[in-house]
Amino acid sequence: MLKFLILIVVCLFAFVGAADAQKKSAETMVKESAPRTIKKANQRPVVEASKAAASEPFDKADVKTMAAQCVKFETEGGVIEMEMFPESAPESVRSFLNLTATGAFDTTTFNRVVPNFVIQGGDLFTKQKMMPALDKRARRTLPDEPSQIKHERGILSMARSDEPNSASTHFFILLSEARTLDGKFAAFGRVSKGMEVVETINKMPVEGEKPTKPVRITRATVALCTAQTTP
Repeated sequence: MLKFLILIVVCLFAFVGAADAQKKSAETMVKESAPRTIKKANQRPVVEASKAAASEPFDKADVKTMAAQCVKFETEGGVIEMEMFPESAPESVRSFLNLTATGAFDTTTFNRVVPNFVIQGGDLFTKQKMMPALDKRARRTLPDEPSQIKHERGILSMARSDEPNSASTHFFILLSEARTLDGKFAAFGRVSKGMEVVETINKMPVEGEKPTKPVRITRATVALCTAQTTP
């Protein structure tokens, strides 16, 4: 009988010991796993930061800096040079300079032509090689910036839909006066040299308003302005 009682006591201690070991094991697993969860949570902002849009060259430029910049389009039809009016449409100028400086306009075409009226370019989807980052950039819109600048021959202005704040990367150059656009569209620059090239592009064969053989911008660059001439 005594042996039986001793056996029961031994088994009881063994059971309690096993239970205590299991509890400690469980506590150890929780303590070990907790830091991994915290570490993962701490890493998340780093991942999000890496996805943030890269800054562009003229993002923080002031009006004076932007006004000193001129844009040159080397096209299949010749060279077009333009001066900027950031005092009238700062965000339109900023976007145009950024798109030029980052090479976004390179290999795009003048995809819309209205004879004796306008040529339009800036459609990034006409590039010879489109990239995901440009797809996102092409969909970024700008605030409306109607100004006192008159829409006349040589003026560079932002194209947009009838919806407010819908301008993106599309722009147009006028060949004749269009006062109905005044106060409605963001006129932000002017052709300083190369209106004869604009005229050549405007005379290309079209179907409706679409050129049958669009003229391509082979290279677009930004540089400090030199002496300008009236178009």
